[in-house]
Amino acid sequence: MTQAEIKLCSLLLQEHFGEIVEKIGVHLIRTGSQPLRVIAHDTGTSLDQVKKALCVLIQHNLVSYQVHKRGVVEYEAQCSRVLRMLRYPRYIYTTKTLYSDTGELIVEELLLNGKLTMSAVVKKVADRLTETMEDGKTMDYAEVSNTFVRLADTHFVQRCPSVPTTENSDPGPPPPAPTLVINEKDMYLVPKLSLIGKGKRRRSSDEDAAGEPKAKRPKHTTDNKEPIPDDGIYWQVNLDRFHQHFRDQAIVSAVANRMDQTSSEIVRTMLRMSEITTSSSAPFTQPLSSNEIFRSLPVGYNISKQVLDQYLTLLADDPLEFVGKSGDSGGGMYVINLHKALASLATATLESVVQERFGSRCARIFRLVLQKKHLEQKQVEDFAMIPAKEAKDMLYKMLSENFMSLQEIPKTPDHAPSRTFYLYTVNILSAARMLLHRCYKSIANLIERRQFETKENKRLLEKSQRVEAIIASMQATGAEEAQLQEIEEMITAPERQQLETLKRNVNKLDASEIQVDETIFLLESYIECTMKRQ
Repeated sequence: MTQAEIKLCSLLLQEHFGEIVEKIGVHLIRTGSQPLRVIAHDTGTSLDQVKKALCVLIQHNLVSYQVHKRGVVEYEAQCSRVLRMLRYPRYIYTTKTLYSDTGELIVEELLLNGKLTMSAVVKKVADRLTETMEDGKTMDYAEVSNTFVRLADTHFVQRCPSVPTTENSDPGPPPPAPTLVINEKDMYLVPKLSLIGKGKRRRSSDEDAAGEPKAKRPKHTTDNKEPIPDDGIYWQVNLDRFHQHFRDQAIVSAVANRMDQTSSEIVRTMLRMSEITTSSSAPFTQPLSSNEIFRSLPVGYNISKQVLDQYLTLLADDPLEFVGKSGDSGGGMYVINLHKALASLATATLESVVQERFGSRCARIFRLVLQKKHLEQKQVEDFAMIPAKEAKDMLYKMLSENFMSLQEIPKTPDHAPSRTFYLYTVNILSAARMLLHRCYKSIANLIERRQFETKENKRLLEKSQRVEAIIASMQATGAEEAQLQEIEEMITAPERQQLETLKRNVNKLDASEIQVDETIFLLESYIECTMKRQ
């Protein structure tokens, strides 16, 4: 891992889990897999604290473990999984758009807790939704349960590996660490639960009808709990499925920008038909016939079969080659070239960065070299129609920033400069890696800046929170408007202005983080699919 990635992992772990977990996590990222006692010794942390930190990291799938032949358990950090924490808001927002507030809260609870049983998720989400409803209205467990089943059916949530039953019944000594397994066909199998009930409000659960506080109630009610029907069946968020959805959305947006809305809707339909049948790492989607696509178009999308065939032919003939034709049966068989689409999106991202950093003339040279593959300096000047001095400066600037590379082709074995061709070329893979590294540095800087802004205004934020809490409690007891106004005046006009500036700055930084992460996702997807093809 690069230093930029390690720094970003450190910031994310500290922000989400605190200093001790961050220290253990970063130590494992730097050193690789290590046993428990070595981690405690090297980090200078007590064994008990290391155990608790590892429990947290394993619960959130940020650390894995394996038993070696000697019987020693070694722990290893999952660096890529730590970096995925950047994308948590995007996962939650995507679920909200697809499955409304209920789906949003289900995914949020699973991300916050790492792993949970379905019954626990349903109860927590029902309680949270009931809290936001008007008095007298409650959320039914069955409704939340149905949304959970839909998320499992579309593979957005999946079962966690568990200890096989044969391992528990073994009469011998227990292994140093349990071996977790999962059958692939059971990964999205939802247990049949008859969850009957409704969400509870917090204030109604804190005090019973007699007005007795919860803390003073006798504890005999918790002694004979009923067994949980899905005990041992834990669920987690399937991040790969979300990434597949993000990739599909990026392809659809690219087609819409290049052609029109109807073309993007046809591509969206093809991707939706291939969601479950095509693996996330496949280079192409499954071949789909023109007739199948026509039948699967959204209801109310009034285009004839003839117009659809014309659009498909147009998409297949497009130079970007997002859609390819794989046969003539069933009115024509079509596939979406996922690798080609990701390569085009990554290239467009690089072009955009070059234009923003070096200007439109550099972008023209960059596109020219991309198109012609290899060009000498004189050829660049002639083709781009840019004066020799300017073209040389621009080429050297992009070369020094690693957006371009120089290939030497000697005429003689001695590599004499006078008898050597120097060809400029663009290695998209190495340029994408370089840009990805810079994106990691940018996000780390954004997080540090946000933390600095918050720390600088800590006293003011605490004062604002105290005032808001007092106003909320007074409103609940039916205070008069004059009293509320008096409390609000505790924060002066300059302080209000300072709070507004802080809020605006933090919102900008948050938005920038999300935008940079979108670039990171495209570049990571392109690099991953290219490495699999090689």
